Amino acid sequence: MLEHLTVVRHPLVQHKLTLLRDKNTSTAGFRRLLREISLLLAYEVTRELDMTTCTIDTPLEPMEAPILDGKKLALISILRAGNGLLDGILELVPAARVGFIGLYRDPETLQPVQYYCKVPAELEDRMVIVVDPMLATGNSSVAAIDLLKKAGAKNLRFLCLLAAPEGVARMREAHPDVPIVTAAVDSHLNDHGYIVPGLGDAGDRMFGTK
Repeated sequence: MLEHLTVVRHPLVQHKLTLLRDKNTSTAGFRRLLREISLLLAYEVTRELDMTTCTIDTPLEPMEAPILDGKKLALISILRAGNGLLDGILELVPAARVGFIGLYRDPETLQPVQYYCKVPAELEDRMVIVVDPMLATGNSSVAAIDLLKKAGAKNLRFLCLLAAPEGVARMREAHPDVPIVTAAVDSHLNDHGYIVPGLGDAGDRMFGTK
């Protein structure tokens, strides 16, 4: 079982994260880097997928070879910024089932407001990976996982680019059974609920909006 919090310190992850943080990185560059780093983070978050064997013929002889077992895994994007991580992971696992949970953070209360939810069937039989670049207050992440557990999910992971200590603590309190995989845990949240030093609003930087 993965630890509750795994920080991926691979040199390529850290290098690309630095470029993502830089305010001078263009929208196109931000999208490309986010897709690239998601591939590297996906390697860590999928390391416990169930395996079995099957018989194949190599050019030399038959053999029993390892292959993924069970239902296809499910990737759940927390809209809208989660799609930046989703695209990269799908390059690695193109057969994954995909779902979307639409949440936005009320600027006054910092609490999540749900506006959309569409997830794959048979979540109880799948590894479910929830993706969102930022784990800030943790309120949206907790709300999304609440929804997924109600839909039957039992084997969950949360994948993010950056986390704040406050978000990690909130997730540990609400869902101690859900491991978190991230590239970094930053210093703190500011008064507006943004991760500091962070990288700004991931959705705005990815889509070129303000």
